[in-house]
Amino acid sequence: MDVKKLLEQVRDGVVQVEDAQEALKNLPYEDLGYAKLDHHRKLRSGFGETVFCQGKPDAFLLEIYKRLSERDGEVLGTRASEEQHRLVKEAVPQVAYDPISRILKVEKEGKERKGLVAVCTGGTADIPVAEEAAQTAEYFGCRVDRIFDVGVAGIHRLLSQRERIVRANCIVAVAGMEGALGTVLAGLADCPVVAVPTSVGYGASFHGLSALLTMLNSCANGISVVNIDNGYGAGYLATQINRLAVK
Repeated sequence: MDVKKLLEQVRDGVVQVEDAQEALKNLPYEDLGYAKLDHHRKLRSGFGETVFCQGKPDAFLLEIYKRLSERDGEVLGTRASEEQHRLVKEAVPQVAYDPISRILKVEKEGKERKGLVAVCTGGTADIPVAEEAAQTAEYFGCRVDRIFDVGVAGIHRLLSQRERIVRANCIVAVAGMEGALGTVLAGLADCPVVAVPTSVGYGASFHGLSALLTMLNSCANGISVVNIDNGYGAGYLATQINRLAVK
């Protein structure tokens, strides 16, 4: 719900005070018992609440999507399964699901996307995490350029995309194995780099721990690091940086 728009409608006499009071009664959050829906989060931080779908009981997830979509017209959910998609779609027909990123969302049409975030991957196996980052940034209003499979094992592939990369306000570097992509990108561009280690790799990669440690110990400047496979966190942070650049 857009509180500013509602207050303007009250001011202009379009909405009665009693109706506005009814609309605002569940702010700052709506208590469902098993969940407290934070309807004021967008007003405070500029981003609406995101639903982490994995592990949620079906009845809880379904009610959360119904309440958020009815009230706000939009919902972003991460780590959703095909079964959860089918469940939610029965009650919220407009919901869309991407099996690669596992994002389950209801989104307003005609959304304006500004600035530019470049989402790069070391390899094709990193794309699911990269898509979570890219679609998160797009949902929150960014233009995104996807530059996939440009890992350091074939550095010429990355260098051939340098003109696209340097146009971005923020770069998301998604890589597993040794996770060196973020360091190289930070040495090529003058904007912040958000590094995302993935759990891609053989045994000694320790399910992404080796990539995480590489990124944390990077000799390049201007790198921030999110948790292993946390594409959502990277997309969120990249959006905040992009918004500052646009302003």
